Amino acid sequence: MRLGIAIDSRMCMSCYCCFTACKDEHCGFDTKLSKAQPQMGQFWMDIREWERGDSSRKIKTATVPTPCSHCKDPACLKAAKDGAVYKREDGIVIIDPEKSKGQKQIVDACPINAVYWNEEYQIPQKCTMCAELLDDPEYLAYLGDPKLKKPRCVESCPNNALYFGDLDDPNSEISKAIAANKVTQLEALEGQETNVVHLNVPSVYLAGTVYLPKEFEEVAIGAKVTLTCKECGSKWETTTNYFGDWEVEDLPKNDHFDIDIEFPGYKPLKFTDIVTDKDHYVGMSYLTV
Repeated sequence: MRLGIAIDSRMCMSCYCCFTACKDEHCGFDTKLSKAQPQMGQFWMDIREWERGDSSRKIKTATVPTPCSHCKDPACLKAAKDGAVYKREDGIVIIDPEKSKGQKQIVDACPINAVYWNEEYQIPQKCTMCAELLDDPEYLAYLGDPKLKKPRCVESCPNNALYFGDLDDPNSEISKAIAANKVTQLEALEGQETNVVHLNVPSVYLAGTVYLPKEFEEVAIGAKVTLTCKECGSKWETTTNYFGDWEVEDLPKNDHFDIDIEFPGYKPLKFTDIVTDKDHYVGMSYLTV
């Protein structure tokens, strides 16, 4: 059994219920696996948000709930001394609150900045995946069904953006969610296996608006837009909507694209060497006869 959490960024609405539930569980009192989380300065479930787009015409936001990833080969474990960090048989990575005292290098080792320093206790701290609850027979008895056990963050999510379960069981809810969605590992952990799996984290988009000739003062509805990746040769196709807008999401980063726009009765338009180093609105394009 390998316990894990799947996080669907596409479904997250930044309500901070998971963040609040984590604080409610760990602030103000110790558990068997951790000292009390401070009320300020630590984000065991960190809601990372950023604004996307380089034009006021096309602005979007992205939200990626980010706890410790409970890595298969944890950098924090390698940095720790005297067994201060250990991985349980179920894959959950735990920082021992006694053995880790003074070991600030454990904080520095985390590639996604998910380990925090408790100045009062002089220890590193992070998400425990609520293992203290998962291990508690009284908690399981309270639930009435072991299948209902979940970390508090997962339990509190109103939008079903978080899944919990056995990653080794292909029939578990979490495994089915992972199979049905796009796995998008955090960049700092690319190529590594983790027990927290991120789904549908956006990469970059290209977008634009197509107009009929200026004298018509009308947008072009249904214009065909083709994006061609010059590095890989792959193509993406879309059409403009009722506002003349087009957009293609989840493009490979730092590649060069040619954009071809076609509309019956008008000359084709072309943009060349558009780089996907960031989300980019290529602008308003006017068709000509």
